[in-house]
Amino acid sequence: MPPFATTPEPPYYAVIFTSARTEGDWGYRDTAAMLEELAREVPGYLGMESTRGEDGFGITVCYWASEAAIAEWKAHIEHQAAQARGRREWYAHYKIRVAKVARAYSGPARKVLIAGSGESGELPEGA
Repeated sequence: MPPFATTPEPPYYAVIFTSARTEGDWGYRDTAAMLEELAREVPGYLGMESTRGEDGFGITVCYWASEAAIAEWKAHIEHQAAQARGRREWYAHYKIRVAKVARAYSGPARKVLIAGSGESGELPEGA
């Protein structure tokens, strides 16, 4: 996943998921990768940005074209199953916020270190 999602001009929506993980993987990484692929198939999906610190605290922002698209993703059966498993096994605590993006800004293209990869890349203008 590139470090920044490519989004259209506002307005659009952001679902902000902050979480504190429990110890161990317990299938978390595989499920997260599967959910990202499934989310991409939902009409209105715009992109995702995600990071997690070594302390287990993470933030994932998923961008959507409409509240209807968010509702469709929330109702997805595999997403619901993963949410239930997350409450049981993966998260010590989490918080979800839904926001309407009214404005978006970006900076110039720069070389950046892609977290966890040891690689650097050029961010495109407007990213």
